[in-house]
Amino acid sequence: MWKLLRHASLTYAAGNVGAVVNSLAAWLFGMLGVSAALGVKMAPALTAGWLYPRLVWGGLWGLLFSLPFLPGSPLLRGFLFSIGPTFGQLFIVFPFSLGKGMLGLDLGTLTPVLVILFNAIWGIVTSYWLELTQDK
Repeated sequence: MWKLLRHASLTYAAGNVGAVVNSLAAWLFGMLGVSAALGVKMAPALTAGWLYPRLVWGGLWGLLFSLPFLPGSPLLRGFLFSIGPTFGQLFIVFPFSLGKGMLGLDLGTLTPVLVILFNAIWGIVTSYWLELTQDK
């Protein structure tokens, strides 16, 4: 029981770390004009109100890393587990919560590419953070 709780706590915390790096990447792309140059209207302000929900969801999605079937490489594991939040963002959050159309295409044609990139960053950072913090 305690081992399960410890592992769940670690995966949640690792998901938070991944969410911080993911959020900084999304913010930097907006601030530096990369998103705009790609024709995507995503330039979030780095505020607590924007960051807090991303940390909560990053931690919750991090619980995926508790699943028993983990591929060997942290890179592969991170990318595979990033598919869940990517689908959630593209097929639930953008069209239904934010009203930005399916795949967020109202924000720009390349929106799905940036979502895949940012969520891959989340997954890979989360996976490597778990590798660094787990007992060997």
